[in-house]
Amino acid sequence: MTVTFTPIRIFTGLLCLILFSDLRVTGQQNVQFSQYIFNMLSVNPAYAGYKEDVYANAFYRKQWVDFPGGPQTGGLSVDGSLNASRDQRVGLGLQVMYDKLGPQDATSIYGMYAYRIPLNEDGDKRLCFGVGAGVTQYGIDGAALVYNDENDPSIPLGRASQWVPDARFGVYFYSSRFYVGASVMDLFSLYSDASRYYWSGYEYKTIRKTQHLYVNAGAMFELSEHVKLKPSFLIKEDFKGPTNLDLNAMLLIVDRLWIGGSYRTGVKIWNKPALDKNLEQVDAASAIVQFNITKQVRLGYAYDLTISKLSSAQSGSHEISIGYLFSGKRPRVNSPRYF
Repeated sequence: MTVTFTPIRIFTGLLCLILFSDLRVTGQQNVQFSQYIFNMLSVNPAYAGYKEDVYANAFYRKQWVDFPGGPQTGGLSVDGSLNASRDQRVGLGLQVMYDKLGPQDATSIYGMYAYRIPLNEDGDKRLCFGVGAGVTQYGIDGAALVYNDENDPSIPLGRASQWVPDARFGVYFYSSRFYVGASVMDLFSLYSDASRYYWSGYEYKTIRKTQHLYVNAGAMFELSEHVKLKPSFLIKEDFKGPTNLDLNAMLLIVDRLWIGGSYRTGVKIWNKPALDKNLEQVDAASAIVQFNITKQVRLGYAYDLTISKLSSAQSGSHEISIGYLFSGKRPRVNSPRYF
């Protein structure tokens, strides 16, 4: 197979296109996971089909334990490459997620499609383009709110909700030792205020989905025969709130046990006038363990220790995940999939 283009140039061009799009958004950061490095379908639809065999991942995160109304998130994702496509070029994925924050909640379902262009004969070096489409139901329980004015017309008497369609796009390049990706989530939030919902003739803006940009990269280094090091980073940007940076480092021992951690903080990439100049940047440090029980079953746990001023008001965050690889009698992957 002959490749007539330079993948890095194509990736760079697409990244610039994403970065310089008119991203006029307001609001807060999207749902975050400490173990996203083992389930990157949650941050990039172009990842669909990376493991080629069908892979299912279930996860649950309870953030800020003991903090009233602290975030809780659970979900399930499934993805794999399509056998009928040449060189497993087509990847498909499905993700269902539920998120609750105080009286607000959101339930979403997304289908994802990735076109995976092989750049070598082994097929372990690819440039991938992915799109995702789905719907999210945003809701708020007015009965759970405590307010001073019982006649406030902006507070619903019961539960109010609204279904909103949305889309996402991503690019992803990987080899056996390196990967880099970029994605834009919640694309429709740019063009519509449909995520605002109505109750008895009044408009509510309590839940407002915003567009997010993710940029991430990582590599694998062999330290010895039985130990490998995988450093990586993830930048999360909503162009109004603080820019978030996750720095991760994981050790893989005898191709079975992953152990490491991450550090999450805010970074000042450019000036954002609406932000308080004295806003605290540090967020959390995480300890992460992943164990491959068998070649098919993976179990993971992460504990986040909050290191901001919020640390005294809660007891950290817990996150668990379990993955299962539905490999056939003849596994389709010849080289290990570390990303």
